[in-house]
Amino acid sequence: MSPDATVALLPLHHRDHAEELHAWVTHPRAVYWQMQGLTRDEVVAAYDDLAADPHHHCWLGHLDGVPAFLVETYDPARSAASEVRGRPELADGDLGMHVLVAPPADGADPVPGFTRRCFAATMRHCFADPAVRRVVVEPDARNAAIARLNAEAGFTVVGLVPLATKVAALSTATREAWLASPLSRQEPA
Repeated sequence: MSPDATVALLPLHHRDHAEELHAWVTHPRAVYWQMQGLTRDEVVAAYDDLAADPHHHCWLGHLDGVPAFLVETYDPARSAASEVRGRPELADGDLGMHVLVAPPADGADPVPGFTRRCFAATMRHCFADPAVRRVVVEPDARNAAIARLNAEAGFTVVGLVPLATKVAALSTATREAWLASPLSRQEPA
């Protein structure tokens, strides 16, 4: 990946990208996305529901114009899909976030630094809205790789929360923690 490659997040038109979306969310590397075994139509139906939710937004991350990662942002207190709705840890100015980096194409080796660059672009996207005071994530507590990346981005685990299909490590990153984090210094998109 070239350091001058352009990274952009654009609204996801999930029906136009149904094949890619299905391949990404059902790939073995996406096990924590919890869509393993779903058909293409089931994935489209799930994203139909998200598209109908005014408090949940899906984005397709592009690298030099090529789809490369998926981002969901949502109001954790209002989105119908938010499993942490009603949690006392939530506050005004919170923005929930999920990110999924596409698997390497055709069995190619992963590009060093690519996931960090996508994650940094996602965090910049989240904090581009001045009303956002914290980004909230609720990854599976067993996902050590995302725990390391979240810590590198300034997230702090505020508690373990039992959800329908996992125990989540509910975590937040303030704008200040993000700006002070090593990942915020990642090559800008």
